[in-house]
Amino acid sequence: MSKDSKEKAAGPSPFPRLRGTFSAGVALQLFALFCLWISGRIPFSPDEYSICSKSGSIYTVDDTNPQVECISIRGSRISYTESFQELQERTRRKNPASRLQNWLMSRFFGSPIRISYIASDAIVVPGLADAHAHIMNNGFKMQLNLDSCKSLTEVIDSVKAYIQSHPDIHSNSSRWIEGGGWDQTKWLEKRFPTAADFDADPLLKGRPIALQRVDGHASWVSNRVLQIIGKLPADVEGGSIIRDSSGAPTGIFLDNAMSLIPVPEWTDEQMAVFFDTTMKVALSYGLTSIHDAGSSPMMIQFMKSYAETGKIPMRLYVMGHVSSDEYWGSQIPRLVNYGKHCRLTIRSVKLVADGALGSWGAALLEPYSDKPSTSGIMRSTPKAISDLVNQFWKDGWQVNIHCIGDRANHVVLDIFEDLIEVGNANITEWRPRIEHAQIMTAEDLERTGRLGIIASVQPTHATSDMWYAETRLGPNRIEGAYAYRTLLNGSQKHILPLGSDFPVEGVNPLLGFYAAVSRLSVDGTSPHGGGGWFPSEALTRTQVLKGMTLDAAYASFTEHEIGSLTPGKKADFVVLDRNIMQVPVEEILGTKAVVTVVDGKVAYGALP
Repeated sequence: MSKDSKEKAAGPSPFPRLRGTFSAGVALQLFALFCLWISGRIPFSPDEYSICSKSGSIYTVDDTNPQVECISIRGSRISYTESFQELQERTRRKNPASRLQNWLMSRFFGSPIRISYIASDAIVVPGLADAHAHIMNNGFKMQLNLDSCKSLTEVIDSVKAYIQSHPDIHSNSSRWIEGGGWDQTKWLEKRFPTAADFDADPLLKGRPIALQRVDGHASWVSNRVLQIIGKLPADVEGGSIIRDSSGAPTGIFLDNAMSLIPVPEWTDEQMAVFFDTTMKVALSYGLTSIHDAGSSPMMIQFMKSYAETGKIPMRLYVMGHVSSDEYWGSQIPRLVNYGKHCRLTIRSVKLVADGALGSWGAALLEPYSDKPSTSGIMRSTPKAISDLVNQFWKDGWQVNIHCIGDRANHVVLDIFEDLIEVGNANITEWRPRIEHAQIMTAEDLERTGRLGIIASVQPTHATSDMWYAETRLGPNRIEGAYAYRTLLNGSQKHILPLGSDFPVEGVNPLLGFYAAVSRLSVDGTSPHGGGGWFPSEALTRTQVLKGMTLDAAYASFTEHEIGSLTPGKKADFVVLDRNIMQVPVEEILGTKAVVTVVDGKVAYGALP
């Protein structure tokens, strides 16, 4: 840019005689401006800006100021939440009065007010959190995703297409083929698949194939994998090998039995692809925080190195996990706000009490209504779980336990209650969580709230499972299943963190928002009609937004830093292209994230 162009862009000088001369007066004015700037009396610095909504559609999730017209961001934090008039008055009140100072500030500091106006039908909400998800597994599943398959034939066709589209795999029949997402409850066949189903196709026969069920609690393998495993144990504690009438394995391994499958370990290169894939998708949906529900020491080491080099684009609250009944606390590092951008925290652990409902693995107090030969699977004994919980509590770890069935929930609540009432565990300092809290007796629903246990739930599980859940549980037990309103109403602190459990469900948090308020599938149906499945357990939109922001923050000990648009907190927020707090329910799923901001900086999209 030429000298003349620069002067024209900066605007005419109110003091023409000073043009071309750096007088002592100008120097003094600049020095005065600098002093005002560093003292905070100039309201806007180069890293400060405001977002405004002329319709007042900025939802803060702050009870003291729930809706505002403007938020101002300075650096990585929110500096003000206010009306547009207040923003203007504050700017005028603090702005230096002299014409020379105004001109110099615009020339050397840029415009004193940088305001972005969102569209009239858009809204701003705090950065959305997923309180229960699986980052690496989501990226892994994307390589061969079987979610959309509606029959066994479609799964086989998808595997064949995968092989044909990867020449390196097509030409090497010894390469493992892995993926996930199959769900026999959605198939025309309505049965578990078998290893023989792979061998029926010439392209698949003889290849090592291992495909995880959608819930991650069952794996379907080929006969080649069975040959590689060799001799199988008669029984597996905390798991099951499905066998045919002759006692031969069918190729289905449940829960702890899945550890018998010698799948190759992921390389750092694979983990980088899995991680980056999930982060990119998550940011595009408005997620700024994820609670990773069970990362192995290998995954944690990878994320730790990523954090050190500044490659983690959002806040991660990671639960360490090792599949062992022996104490493993020393295998994971304790990290809080770790890394170049202080976005990685590891101060909790994930234990697993039982399996999943879809594979008849959820541990029930009574046999399954549609399979009376089983009551599900407890993956560890009550004593083993109790020993682990007690030791982790003593060592200062938050303990989060996967519990689906009413027996698993009952056992874990007994353990927590003993520590709270006998061991004098401080519930506010410890904040133990039950992950899923899916099926409970009425007494245990009440006990969860009374003890102050955090129930971390996933609304899309209700709308995915509703087509078979009552068949599994019967008309009585179903009354205590997916009871989100009951859990929230009974909570001591009115806390109900919400997540998705992706890749079991979709990454988009608005799928959960819609499911929680409607209790309907994405096509607007349910087993109980258009009014929703057990609509008395639906949540209000305000409750859901809080569950996806401030409640999730509380469950990760960060309610004073994130979760609401409150002055002093981190500037994590999302601009959505429509008002999910007001639009008809059926329009919620059409909403898009326009901008995702983390630490005051745009991580996805662009500010208007």
